[in-house]
Amino acid sequence: MTFAEIILVGNVGRDPELRFTQSGQAVCNFSLAVNRSWTDRNTNERREETTWFKITVWGAQAETVNQYVQKGKQVLVVGDRIEASAFTGNDGEPRASLEVTARQVRFLSGGGDGGSYSDSGGYEEGPSDVDDIPF
Repeated sequence: MTFAEIILVGNVGRDPELRFTQSGQAVCNFSLAVNRSWTDRNTNERREETTWFKITVWGAQAETVNQYVQKGKQVLVVGDRIEASAFTGNDGEPRASLEVTARQVRFLSGGGDGGSYSDSGGYEEGPSDVDDIPF
């Protein structure tokens, strides 16, 4: 048996884009910025690093995310699939992209009631602030 899960908390980098497949299934994409900060031991300077993820959400959850999520809002994403892709940027430099297929998106700030939408259970009430998350 194998198992993979990724949990991300970050800020939405662009408004979600909703489209439909030829068979009529909804699919929504948005970018997510996840920040990590630390203090450099040598210089005692505060440092920060941002990692960007492309998030894909399917089905009814995609439509809900498109309706409630906006650029700048904080969300928690639980995904069960992550893909890394390499490409060459416009400047000729090598780049990488991290793409996550979301199983659940939880709304953590503004633009709603702090609920979430899960592909297995529909809309759920939830904490409206990241401090309410029990882990």
